[in-house]
Amino acid sequence: MALIVQKYGGTSVGDPDRIRAVADHIARTARAGNQVIVTVSAMGKTTDDLIRLANDVAHDPRGREMDMLLTAGERISIALVSMAVNDLGVPALSFTGSQAGIVTDTEHGNAKIVEIKGDRIKEALDSGNVAVVAGFQGVSTAKEIVTLGRGASDLTAVAMAARFGADACEIYTDVEGVYTADPRIVPNARKQSRITLEEMLEMAATGGRVLALRSVEYARNHGVKIHVRSSFTWAPGTWVEEENPNMEQAIISGVTHDASEAKITIEQVPDQPGVAGKVFRSLADEMVNVDMIVQNVSTAGHTDISFTIPRVDVTRSAPIMDKIVAEIDAAGYQTDDSIARVSLVGAGMKTHPGVAATMFETLANNDINIEMISTSTIRVSCVVRESDVERAVVALHDAFELGV
Repeated sequence: MALIVQKYGGTSVGDPDRIRAVADHIARTARAGNQVIVTVSAMGKTTDDLIRLANDVAHDPRGREMDMLLTAGERISIALVSMAVNDLGVPALSFTGSQAGIVTDTEHGNAKIVEIKGDRIKEALDSGNVAVVAGFQGVSTAKEIVTLGRGASDLTAVAMAARFGADACEIYTDVEGVYTADPRIVPNARKQSRITLEEMLEMAATGGRVLALRSVEYARNHGVKIHVRSSFTWAPGTWVEEENPNMEQAIISGVTHDASEAKITIEQVPDQPGVAGKVFRSLADEMVNVDMIVQNVSTAGHTDISFTIPRVDVTRSAPIMDKIVAEIDAAGYQTDDSIARVSLVGAGMKTHPGVAATMFETLANNDINIEMISTSTIRVSCVVRESDVERAVVALHDAFELGV
């Protein structure tokens, strides 16, 4: 008997018809002789609606109450999905994050999983039930209801798969798998049958929207095999798993893009030891995540430092930047929220030279200027104008012949 974990996103359970379709697939999986744990997101845009409602009644909703509010969306979903599965003659029980034993730290809005007790889930499975678990939530060590951050229903599913040693973790969404580029931008993008966790991690970090970054990190750390599938076609999708040493890796697995960041440049920074540490420690202490960093060559004892942050953090980072500039005696800073990042990801880069050169030449041939560059062993990223990023994706996808 296999144990299958299935996760269904908001669009997959967006209305009664979709919930009945999902329930039918869950029932079929259980009738095939499998034990099934299901994780669901809130229906459709429920979470966004709840956030708007909170902001309508309070100028600055407290984190504890926001978590109490937002977890209601998944509680609705698990109850409805369980009802629909039971209606098909397959026994199912619903569980909130706390009932499922998902224990976290005390960070409201972005809690980290500390432990999954899972006693009640095991009892449900052993008694022949499908266990339907609310995604995105848990209970803190201080016994408070918390959320795990946006997109964390994926994380809940992967964590459940790791805790119970699932044979597969199926992530159902509105696309059929992981593509070589966003098919909305590149119509001939190719669905991949397999991709490594390392590649998926880079894709998720650079704009790929198929899987949440933290879920991929958790899967890599705990050896969980993920199968990304569509809940609209039920077709086989993309397996995301550890690298197979017997399989030749493609040079490039995909082109990703991200238009959700902004660039900050601190001008005329004194070129002295410890200055960069002060800059980024101040931002880290305020929970502002910094991604790409570039420091120019020093001239006359000063340099410029540029870095990217999430665009949603620009407003709250302004007072931090004002303080930093004064403390380090810099000339000032500029914020640019019209940038985007385009990236090439592929495990084959490790053994194939020339990828970066081809990327830069392709962008130049399409009159797309590169403002920042960042690399890893299997990724090359460039910051370009936001208005150029879709052209960049199409051009790079063609240059590396990734289409069908």
